[in-house]
Amino acid sequence: MKILSAELVAAAARAEDFPRPGPPEVAFLGRSNVGKSSLINRLVQRRRLAHTSTAPGKTRLAYWYRIERPRGPLLLVDLPGYGYAKVSKAERHSWKALVESYLDSRVDAKRPLRAAVLLQDLRRDLSEDEELLVEWLAEREIPVVLAFTKVDKLKPMRRAQRVKELGASAQLPAGRAIATSAEAGDGIAELWRVIDSMVGAKVA
Repeated sequence: MKILSAELVAAAARAEDFPRPGPPEVAFLGRSNVGKSSLINRLVQRRRLAHTSTAPGKTRLAYWYRIERPRGPLLLVDLPGYGYAKVSKAERHSWKALVESYLDSRVDAKRPLRAAVLLQDLRRDLSEDEELLVEWLAEREIPVVLAFTKVDKLKPMRRAQRVKELGASAQLPAGRAIATSAEAGDGIAELWRVIDSMVGAKVA
């Protein structure tokens, strides 16, 4: 995948600050510390475009990254992680409200949100959070791909088994569950192919 340029173009802590709809958007969702920022950096071939941290809850804003490619521009949206208990209840509520505001506002008539990448630790089963999110997106005809992280923690045979199990659990179409590694690059080309197929499946 040839990336011509990649840059941060917007950040928002509340819905009023969201940028106006433009190029197609792909949302990256998942639990705190699941590796959203690291995966975005690997996808766009930049080491420090999206800020990463070993501390859960680093991403507290929604970030829009504009990616220029030969086939046209795309916006990757890094949304705050959910499920991190060591922050205040009020702060968790504000993060949840931000994510929900983004999703609700991006599936309107202009429909900039074309696809979602849901990151999931391959060692964990899908929780009610992930199941409800997949269901919510499906109801709004937003295609989803499960991008599994922490895959290096499992042996190859167990890894393949878990991908199959969790993909079936999420009731996603074939090919929409991918084991990825931001460090080694595993699954990155495959993930791009799926993203492009999902983005192209919708009419602007």
